[in-house]
Amino acid sequence: MSPSRQSPTGGNGRVSSTPARRTSPKRREREIVATAAEIFRQNGYADTSVQDVADAVGILKGSLYYYIDSKEDLLYRVLLEVHEDAHGIIEEIDSMSDASPMDKIRAYVRRHVEYNVRNMDKVAVYYHDFGLLSTDRKAEIRKQRRAYEDFLETLIKAAQKTGEVDPTADPRVMAYCMFGTMNWTYTWYRPNGRVSIPRLADMIAEFVGSGLQAAQSNGGAAPKRRAARKPKTDR
Repeated sequence: MSPSRQSPTGGNGRVSSTPARRTSPKRREREIVATAAEIFRQNGYADTSVQDVADAVGILKGSLYYYIDSKEDLLYRVLLEVHEDAHGIIEEIDSMSDASPMDKIRAYVRRHVEYNVRNMDKVAVYYHDFGLLSTDRKAEIRKQRRAYEDFLETLIKAAQKTGEVDPTADPRVMAYCMFGTMNWTYTWYRPNGRVSIPRLADMIAEFVGSGLQAAQSNGGAAPKRRAARKPKTDR
């Protein structure tokens, strides 16, 4: 018997009465998707084979096809999981019934940033390889993405109604600016760096919140800048 395999008997030769724990199909699928995301990010989607993923997971290639029909299925599952997890964040923020719209915005930013930097493999694949999906699947991902954009836009509109954010500012533009700040953290943040993940999330939440409130105090307009003085010339 190979030493890597666990014997069904105990040390005294008796058969153990405790059944071996089996990984549930759903949990195994998430493990496969997480592994695929890691390899796609490291090697690139085009240069990764189904065999590469199977080897990394530790199963036969044929066993992997129990969960997928093609390599694109793996890519699609990675992107879908990002949206499934993001939907959980939306439900969490929606449940904050006593919070003000601005408090919800800050909470949403914190959770969004934390998720992105804790799941950098999936997030990186989401933004780098989205364009490699088939037309129908790209349309589905865009539809789900729009739902999260609409959610944040709705929070901004609610904050405008309560006077927390300038009512003349464009909520869609402001939402895009916020996503631009939150989403690209995976490109530069280092988990082992000098800023912890919770601290980073707080910093960005306060940065975004202050920006929205600054827009209110400034009437939504850019601050006026003094005209530059013309340099003096010798006569």
